[in-house]
Amino acid sequence: MKTHTETAQRDPGVLAVERTARTLPAVLAIVFGVFLIVGVGFAQPSTIHSAAHDARHAFAFPCH
Repeated sequence: MKTHTETAQRDPGVLAVERTARTLPAVLAIVFGVFLIVGVGFAQPSTIHSAAHDARHAFAFPCH
């Protein structure tokens, strides 16, 4: 029976798919987190400001 490492070394396609399956969710989470901090943290419209006001103060993010 082949181990996982032996299979990945023989088939580069398997290794690429596994690497993508690990990194894609991490990259998307980072992008979404940056969007939340920058997009909502520095937003000027009063609706977004009011909705995020308490959360910003809870995380010590100054908003005014």
